[in-house]
Amino acid sequence: MPVSRPPGETAPEASTAGFGAWLTALLESLRPRQWLKNLLLFAGVIFSRHLTDIDLLLKSLLAFAFFCLISSAVYLINDAADVEADRLHPRKRHRPLASGRLSIPAAAVLAAALAAVGVGGAFWLDLEFGLISAGYFILMVLYTAGLKRLATVDVVIIAVGFVARAVAGAAVVGVEISPWLVICTTFLALFLAVSKRRHELLTLGDEARSHRRALADYSPSLLDQFTAVATTSAILTYALYTLSERTIHQFGTDQLVWTVPLVVLAVFRYLYLVHQKQLGGSPEVLLLTDRPLQAMIAGWALLVLLIIY
Repeated sequence: MPVSRPPGETAPEASTAGFGAWLTALLESLRPRQWLKNLLLFAGVIFSRHLTDIDLLLKSLLAFAFFCLISSAVYLINDAADVEADRLHPRKRHRPLASGRLSIPAAAVLAAALAAVGVGGAFWLDLEFGLISAGYFILMVLYTAGLKRLATVDVVIIAVGFVARAVAGAAVVGVEISPWLVICTTFLALFLAVSKRRHELLTLGDEARSHRRALADYSPSLLDQFTAVATTSAILTYALYTLSERTIHQFGTDQLVWTVPLVVLAVFRYLYLVHQKQLGGSPEVLLLTDRPLQAMIAGWALLVLLIIY
């Protein structure tokens, strides 16, 4: 026989289920898939040949963790600022804030806490790393506040964010990152950002401007030209990096040039997914789901490790 409850009293099962749904929405709003971008922080410890140094590897792991907290704080701020526009987007309307599964006040409190712990932890770990992390957070907040509405500026800032990750990873272990690698990271990030804008423009059609103001100043043909420039530049700068005297002297070998074909194949595969499959809106999703792309990246990483170690 069902047990009667006073009016307004919630059953324990319902309360638990409600808390579970709220917690799921909270975790989803942190966008853990996008933490893949922060793997760039390990470039410093890997390419400085200190991957086997336990102390430096631990510092890199802590740096990765703090940067993930900062990144998630930025995503929460961005989602809160874009909540109305996201509700018009076919995919983003399912995000926790846009769908109403998470309130804006809760997101604001969580973002403040994550930013405080992330930036504070970054300064505790290393002063230079802390300055770069704080600069990244400020730049991303400015991006959310208005810079993302400026065509070309929006994709450049995204690229700067990727470079900041690579430079921060080098700073935390006290090594100097190659200028070639910085330039290559810049062009690769531009390639990913432009591909994302192209996907948004084609997917949203006439509603593109209402979702993201900068899209009104783009066209598919212009973005295709940007893609061509970024793609060519990324491949060329990486090839020049592998052949530079500094790189050969640092690693004592010129064999890194053999990793160039895998980079070309991975870029071509991504272009195929963007142009033929109309994907590219979420680079992290492609990295987690496309097996050929995963195989190419894994092959490149393995070959790099074998050559420089």
